[in-house]
Amino acid sequence: MSAAGTYTPEPGAAPLPRMIAAQAALETKMLLRNGEQLLLTVVIPTLLLVLFSSVDIVDTGDGDAVDFLAPGILALAVMSTAFTGQAIATGFERRYGVLKRLGASPLPRWGLMTAKTLSVLVTEVLQVVLVTVIAFALGWSPHGNPLYVLLLLVLGTAAFSGLGLLMAGTLKAEATLAAANLVFLLLLMGGGVIVPLDKFPDAAQSVLGLLPVSALSDGLRDVLRHGAGMPWGDLGILAVWAVLGLGAAARFFRWE
Repeated sequence: MSAAGTYTPEPGAAPLPRMIAAQAALETKMLLRNGEQLLLTVVIPTLLLVLFSSVDIVDTGDGDAVDFLAPGILALAVMSTAFTGQAIATGFERRYGVLKRLGASPLPRWGLMTAKTLSVLVTEVLQVVLVTVIAFALGWSPHGNPLYVLLLLVLGTAAFSGLGLLMAGTLKAEATLAAANLVFLLLLMGGGVIVPLDKFPDAAQSVLGLLPVSALSDGLRDVLRHGAGMPWGDLGILAVWAVLGLGAAARFFRWE
């Protein structure tokens, strides 16, 4: 203000943390308003949990089925948001030029990716709360150290996020849509989420056990079902996927 009653504009970008927070809030609102994304990230995991916990379809071993299924559904929720949902949304943003325009804004590209990651984390928190509440209602009795669970979820998010961004940044939007949904279905069936890995042939088990969703679901199951300590093997698999996925996404992601 240069004089009483006179205001002088002061154009300029908002502080970086405020820009990232605003973009993260926008990304979260857009995701929660998207019916298809809600179906993938919220409805399908909860329906699978209720269905397979209530109906004896798959042999999940000793104990209540929900004790086996709940950790796997938590892993599925992380995969659906960090990988499938993010890959599809980012792929179409890239196709329609949204990423190109946002890349030209005061928000740096790494800030945009940080906002997208924060949006994924917020959505995952809502998913974890919902799945946990439903699982408790079904009789779930988890064990183990919550810090181990948190570390597994964070590393799993990093691994799936890197793979999702890699797919969205290298394939066409339509190809990303098809591939992300196909991978989701394949990992749902063969990643130890619903069907225990020991139901597969021995040769297949050694390969399937290296998948990120298998490592996440098995690690969560060891902690939450058996009260085990830190599952270092599963944690190591997730760390390798996270480094490879994020590194490849940073190297090969195309903004146009």
